[in-house]
Amino acid sequence: MKKMLAAATMALSLGASGLAMAEPLKIGMITTLSGGGAGLGVDTRDGFMLAIKQSGNKDITVVTEDDAQKPELAVQIADKMIQSDQVDVLTGIVWSNLLMAVVPGAVAQGKFYVSTNAAPAALAGQGCNKLYFNAAYQNDNLHEAMGEYAAKTYKKMFILAPNYPAGKDSLTGFKRYYKGELAGEVYTKVGQTDYAAEIAQMRASGADGIFVFLPGGMGISFMKQFAQSGVKIPVMGPGFSFSQDVLPAIGDAALGAKASGQWAPDFDTDVSKKFVADFQKEYNRLPSIYAVQAYDAAQLILSAAGKASVKDADAFRNELLKADIQSPRGNFKFNTNQHPIQDIYLTEVVKKDGVLTNKTVEKIFTDHGDAYAKDCKI
Repeated sequence: MKKMLAAATMALSLGASGLAMAEPLKIGMITTLSGGGAGLGVDTRDGFMLAIKQSGNKDITVVTEDDAQKPELAVQIADKMIQSDQVDVLTGIVWSNLLMAVVPGAVAQGKFYVSTNAAPAALAGQGCNKLYFNAAYQNDNLHEAMGEYAAKTYKKMFILAPNYPAGKDSLTGFKRYYKGELAGEVYTKVGQTDYAAEIAQMRASGADGIFVFLPGGMGISFMKQFAQSGVKIPVMGPGFSFSQDVLPAIGDAALGAKASGQWAPDFDTDVSKKFVADFQKEYNRLPSIYAVQAYDAAQLILSAAGKASVKDADAFRNELLKADIQSPRGNFKFNTNQHPIQDIYLTEVVKKDGVLTNKTVEKIFTDHGDAYAKDCKI
């Protein structure tokens, strides 16, 4: 047990001013800080901690541990945080299979979970819970937007995702809006790094477009191999496939790729510009979607904690539901299943001042919710 839980723990008490708290609050962050998905977890941690630091509140403590992208380890860390560290709120998990392993036990023990990313369909519909909030989206959302875009642009799509809950939600979401012909639908192993067979299938498929959901190291490997293959079919994906954390590793092979997201670094609002500038100053890099989602998750927790005690679950939940924050994304509110209603945009990978990034092209959806809220009875 000690060996499995040897992940680094970080406790931070920050600042001397900021929001007045109803009482001290302890947050447990479980995220991926090692392995092929580490970039996603690092951006999650850094976006979250930027908001905590900016709050300047000395009554907030954050305990962070690395789940190493292993569900069984995430469960052990969560139980330790709840029972030994006595955290009030849990957050930070990137991967849906880990979230599905942790959330049922956490809410059963009376703890709030505010998701910074993972958003499986199983927790958005009949499996929703009053103590579970998602600050990011519902898994299907960004894929639905690309299905809408592809339906207007391509006639025969080849679609590919990893075989885990978010991957299945991905292709389900895409197909909900794309009604054209499918040249192929393939699920790969989670963490796969060799895509020669899948690229050969794409080459022979007759597809005029390719949609891939391959977050983290999976997407880096695929895009590099696809570029080397000489296949000229346009590749697109959700924002995760071309997020800021992976673009430097993919390199120029990503140029021109279309994606979908609820935010991009070029958003022309004062709130977004300040967030980007503050993140760059703090970490010397552009923020990704994972960073902005985590930033907003922290803002939501801070806002609720400033108005209600987490020990009063109904009052704390009501304050979370208000979503009383200034999000870099712009308009943000919760649906009846405690998942966001928000705008979703088409983006394109470009090079700006020598740095690969995503440029906003157009809005695909306005005030977009999810298909599962109607089944949530909280």
